[in-house]
Amino acid sequence: MDRRWVGALVASLLAFRLDGNRASAQELEPGAYAVAPVGLNVLIVSNTFNVGDVAFDPAAPLDDGRATINNTAIGYGRALNIAGRSAQASFAVPFVAGHVEATVLGTPTAVTRLGAADPRMRFAVNLYGAPAMDIRTFATTRPKRLLGASITIGTPLGSYSSERLVNLGNRRWAFKPEVGFSQIFGRWIVDTYAGVWLFTTNDHYFRNTVRSQDPIASLQVHVHYAVTRRLIVSGNANFYEGGRTTIDGRRNVDLQRNSRVGATVVRPLSNGRTLRAAVSRGARTTIGADFTSLSFAFQKAWGAGM
Repeated sequence: MDRRWVGALVASLLAFRLDGNRASAQELEPGAYAVAPVGLNVLIVSNTFNVGDVAFDPAAPLDDGRATINNTAIGYGRALNIAGRSAQASFAVPFVAGHVEATVLGTPTAVTRLGAADPRMRFAVNLYGAPAMDIRTFATTRPKRLLGASITIGTPLGSYSSERLVNLGNRRWAFKPEVGFSQIFGRWIVDTYAGVWLFTTNDHYFRNTVRSQDPIASLQVHVHYAVTRRLIVSGNANFYEGGRTTIDGRRNVDLQRNSRVGATVVRPLSNGRTLRAAVSRGARTTIGADFTSLSFAFQKAWGAGM
């Protein structure tokens, strides 16, 4: 594998999606299990603009929901050697500016929020097909298939107040264990991931009620194509189901059964720099945000002998 591929393949090291005020299964993460040489560091700055409708629990006195959310994230990642296998550790902190409009009991209402959302951490390890490699071995090795596992953790550190129904943070922990498989066919790469979001209980929900949420299972499929050594495009799709909530023992009618589709373009530059652009939209939404999202990211990679 040519060293010029390094920037492209690690462009997704921190590309796991940050959705502002909730940990959800809306992520579209192409290349989340791509291999990188041990010791590689990645710094990324990304901005995602989301706009669209919000579908509420039919039993709630809320209608005609619409939101505009801008999410700027700063993150860092590093490629590791774990028991001889290639691995990644990363974290990102999102800063969100959001405006939500809805009709509450027949009265138009709007809220605006600005501040830090819940930071996320991710740890991933390749279980098959990708031993830990230095830059020289990495430059001449191209695994045909990869099997990996990861855990993403959403921390309850974002801006939050129990006096507000709309918050940037969640005041709960969220965990997403996931397995991923990648198969390479020449210039083509096919990724499939299966995971589930698990949530702790928020004991200080709106006006100090107690809110819990069922797990959300998710499935992602990505198809990448290397147009040239410095241009990679991919088509992305996901499906997720679950997430029904309970507030003070009352079960809400808010089961999510949604899907998204999108496309991503990765352009490696010189000196370990990479540009990434992505667009996605809701293909099917029952409950939750039916967003159209547009994101751009700049990444700088260094270390590992680059």
